Amino acid sequence: MSLAANTRRHPPAPGMHDDGLMAIRRMRVGEYDIAYTDSDSAVTNSSAASPTFLLVHGIGMGTSYFAELREALEPSGRVVAIDLPGFGDSPEPEPDNDLSMAELGRVLAEFAEALALEHPVLVGHSMGTQVVAEAARARPDLFDELVLIAPTVNRHERSIGLQAWRMVQDLYNDDPRVLALGIQNYLKAGPRWFAKKLRSMMAHEIEATLPHIQAHTLVIRGLRDPVSPHDWATEVTALVPNARLAEIEGRGHETMVKDGVCAADLIVKHLPLA
Repeated sequence: MSLAANTRRHPPAPGMHDDGLMAIRRMRVGEYDIAYTDSDSAVTNSSAASPTFLLVHGIGMGTSYFAELREALEPSGRVVAIDLPGFGDSPEPEPDNDLSMAELGRVLAEFAEALALEHPVLVGHSMGTQVVAEAARARPDLFDELVLIAPTVNRHERSIGLQAWRMVQDLYNDDPRVLALGIQNYLKAGPRWFAKKLRSMMAHEIEATLPHIQAHTLVIRGLRDPVSPHDWATEVTALVPNARLAEIEGRGHETMVKDGVCAADLIVKHLPLA
């Protein structure tokens, strides 16, 4: 499935910058200062029955990476995107707090409760799939809809060297927009925190978490994604009791950056009331 990229622009709504980017908001969640964006005041056609989408980025990334996906989801409901601790505009935690994927999942659940998000649709990308998987496993009462975009880490290729090579392969097909976003966000995270989270990411075995997820789950991957290949995505889908797989033609690991409209369409159609 492939749709043309959405290039529409609209006048800035309340809570948005003049450049169309969502204004950064901040909240204290436990011991962490969390930065996030929230389209709640910008959505004009939402209703009490509309879903809320909670977007969780991958390693080294932040809320800006979801700009196109967020804009494509906004007509269907409220869209909240979080900068995990140490990424984007969220400051790094104390030096002795590395935060495992399970701990990040707990922070995510606490953030959702602090913001009074009732049963949000959890959408994770890359490392974010590990975080949302842990959140969904721990809190089935809060998270009953789950989307895993380009799930990591492929258990058949669990080494830093091989994962780095897969990322290089994927970057070969990237356009300047994706590369610029990536560099900007990596610089915000910094090499030390990035290295810590890379270790946590590699140590986490998502395959042990997936069978315990009760949420209605959609797995999405780009057909050209070497980081999350077809066989691995199929395995991930089979491990979740209530999941299905969708693949986007002509896209790689950053499919929601290049084709946010198609990814949003798959997500919305996956929901029970769509």
